[in-house]
Amino acid sequence: EKVSKESYQDAFVRAFYEGNQYFLFITETYNDVRLVGAPPESIGNYGQDTDNWMWPRHTGDFSVFRIYADKNNKPAAYAPDNVPYRPKYVLPIAMSGIKEGDFSMVYGFPGRTTLYLPAAAVDMQVNVLNPIRTGIRDQILAIMDAAMRADPTVKLQYTSKQAGVSNAWKKWIGETQGLKKSGGLEYKHKMEAEFKARVNANPAWNTAYGHILPEMDRLYAEMTPKAILRDYYNETSRQIELFRLAGFADQALRVYDAQGPEASKGRAKQTISALKNYFDNYQVSIDKQLFETLMGIYFSKIPADLQAEYPQQLLRQHGNSVAQLTQAVFDASRFPYEDKLIALLESDWEAGLQQLRQDPALLLLRAINEAASENIMKPVNELQAQTSALQRLYMKALREVFPERAFAPDANSTLRVSYGSVKGYQSRDAVRYDPMTYLEGVMEKYKPGDYEFDVPAKLRELHDKRDYGQYQDATGRMPVCFISTSHTTGGNSGSPVFNANGQLTGLLFDGAWEGVVSDSYYGEDINRSIIVDSRYILFIIDKFGGAKHLVDEMILATTAAPQKGGRKKK
Repeated sequence: EKVSKESYQDAFVRAFYEGNQYFLFITETYNDVRLVGAPPESIGNYGQDTDNWMWPRHTGDFSVFRIYADKNNKPAAYAPDNVPYRPKYVLPIAMSGIKEGDFSMVYGFPGRTTLYLPAAAVDMQVNVLNPIRTGIRDQILAIMDAAMRADPTVKLQYTSKQAGVSNAWKKWIGETQGLKKSGGLEYKHKMEAEFKARVNANPAWNTAYGHILPEMDRLYAEMTPKAILRDYYNETSRQIELFRLAGFADQALRVYDAQGPEASKGRAKQTISALKNYFDNYQVSIDKQLFETLMGIYFSKIPADLQAEYPQQLLRQHGNSVAQLTQAVFDASRFPYEDKLIALLESDWEAGLQQLRQDPALLLLRAINEAASENIMKPVNELQAQTSALQRLYMKALREVFPERAFAPDANSTLRVSYGSVKGYQSRDAVRYDPMTYLEGVMEKYKPGDYEFDVPAKLRELHDKRDYGQYQDATGRMPVCFISTSHTTGGNSGSPVFNANGQLTGLLFDGAWEGVVSDSYYGEDINRSIIVDSRYILFIIDKFGGAKHLVDEMILATTAAPQKGGRKKK
């Protein structure tokens, strides 16, 4: 149906409760958003990979932007005469601070959660698949880390790539440990037992829903060995950079074959530019190590009858030695060498593409992907389609069978609110974390010259002089970060965090490692969202960055009414 909306508005529909309910959203998007400033990496990404997902945290992870609108304060494409957007309401920033037990509310756009998966699905995901993924990424990260520590240039080139690999790696490890610590599987088994008991006692429910969990158990048991092969395929072939380089030509050739030479030529400039950009952060020596390691895993873990003939043929030709195969492929391929590859494509785009069609790297990429698509991904996808249909029915049944319980819909990148309280937690035996960190903690981690824990001289000077201005707390300390029990996930980064008086207390940017299993099971004892304190943000802008004029535009709330502790909404 047609939706009544303004020309500057967008409309879309999103499914909730596994497709049991749908909502229409009308949004206004301001596209003219301009960067005002950001802290240096040594503050904004302090601790980098070592501290990622970890508490205590001492990271000033924020940026400052200004939204521009047209003269009528409406969304508009960038134009020099656009003016700063005038909001109906400006959030006051809490200067009175926070303390343990204070109410804390987050709103943002969490990406995806799967809180209502059955125990069989969570067990497969966390206890079977995650160890496989992390084991492979252990080897990838070891190769990258050794090269990065040996050469500052490589460190700069591979920092982003390493972060991309390690982010999920660290989360998966935390999920596995967190599930065990929180008793998540035990909770799900208990809930499923109660579900079965209620369903069995009600003839109508038994007819409609009695088959769900037994069928789920059967499907996930059948899926597990296939999902293991899927993850071996994903974590090996898709982490090889040689295949990513070959992928640029593969896309261009597919356009050529489907739409003809002229359509392919239209992609020439874009493809060559993308390749040049990729080579800016590429080291063939690292890629050769990755290729040999990951192809070794591929050949040993994917059954031969599910592989394509071409990679097996190459392996046989080189004495079943992955090391020899690796050397041969890198010797024969143009893709790892910028000068050879770019010269070929720039001299004659169409002829160059046809030469690359027979490049061993591209032939390997296509053979591996095509065999995996048919022999690995297709069976998994077929089973997932069946479990998805059952999951939708299971979600409907849960809400009907447990009418006394509140079931929050899983995250789907739409606006959500989550509330909880500022609260420390017990990480493990005899280890309890406080809910707040301070600038002295930054200095305690300080390692001169270290790319993760170096500290700018000016920040050290401000700390030494205790020159915190109006941003220090009542005890004279400079707050940096705090944690709350609010349930958040990927997509929430940058979400504003409020106290009970509607004052901004900080910006959310991460979650504590022990509680990252919260995407599939939320446990209030260990789930913690990590937030940079608004006072630290202002301190960095003003005292460190010398941009007090920005702070002068903001509303600083120096007092706050007494707060009461909050509960996490489930």
